[in-house]
Amino acid sequence: MAKEQISAYQQMQKSSLTPREVEAMAFTKAAVMLEDAKQKVKNIEGYAQALRFNHLLWTIVQADITEPENQLPADIKANILSLSIFVDKQTMKAMRSSEPTDLDVLININRNLAAGLRNSESAEAPAQAASA
Repeated sequence: MAKEQISAYQQMQKSSLTPREVEAMAFTKAAVMLEDAKQKVKNIEGYAQALRFNHLLWTIVQADITEPENQLPADIKANILSLSIFVDKQTMKAMRSSEPTDLDVLININRNLAAGLRNSESAEAPAQAASA
């Protein structure tokens, strides 16, 4: 199943969307899945599935920032890695407890990252157009 999800993620990257748009969509999807799981906490399979998707997403992020081809500055990579470690710990906590409130921080992180990716994408567009 994880290979299918990674393949789907990679296919989306090849589409007409920019990488940042794809990443924003992935973080938004994870946040929506977690929010839905929070509302329907009695559906333990849905709760676990949302956490597994979020964990997979963050595993992909971790793998990406450790690739030698990744051109992000070292301090940004370090910050993302620190955040991903926190997300991993929070995910494990939520899996153990099955408490809906344990999802709040994961939802907020994913939504904020998605918003930041979208904002940085729109901020770059005028700069690119001006330089053309």
